[in-house]
Amino acid sequence: MFAQQPDVLNGSARITCIFFRRWGVKVELGGRRSSIRAHYASCWQPPEAALRLSGGRIHELPGDFHVLRIPRGAMVTYATEGMSVPTDAEPLELHMFCRQGQPGAERIVELLTAVAHFHRTGARLSLGHTVNFGIPWLDGSGAEFGLVSLPYLDGPTLEWLSPPGVRFLWLIPVTKAEVEFKKQHGLDALEVRFEAAAFDYLDPFRRSVV
Repeated sequence: MFAQQPDVLNGSARITCIFFRRWGVKVELGGRRSSIRAHYASCWQPPEAALRLSGGRIHELPGDFHVLRIPRGAMVTYATEGMSVPTDAEPLELHMFCRQGQPGAERIVELLTAVAHFHRTGARLSLGHTVNFGIPWLDGSGAEFGLVSLPYLDGPTLEWLSPPGVRFLWLIPVTKAEVEFKKQHGLDALEVRFEAAAFDYLDPFRRSVV
């Protein structure tokens, strides 16, 4: 599947943030959100912040949608919370990685929000699908698309939470050439290229593997 550009940013969105550990904030969560956040914490560690755009078309997403920021040593995980809802046939949450201290890392919040918006209001995403970000991962980056992949860094322990039956997949920034290669040769062939090139998934400016 090749999805078109998500349309949620509109140039007017700002990011609001709740810092948990820094301010000692205690947030009361509903059962589903609590389960998702506890799942992330058990696989990684508790999030340090919950982020949400405050403009654009954010109102079209569930009211409890956030992007969680979770430090992991030399890198940071940004993970959706509330992209899935209880009535979904295949509940899905996504995550992306970046280096600790990487300038412009807040762009990932915008990308995950845009992709979540497309998932909820456009076409449902699943394993192996690609989506056009419409903007690069960072200015000057050739990665303007996302590939919905298995969570290879963390495995089945992260991938499934049952109940409530939520699947957690990795959104990998990829280039247009890599998307075209996947369309022609399949996902497995692209993953072979990734492995052969030992591609650096944390580098916004990496060269295409095809």
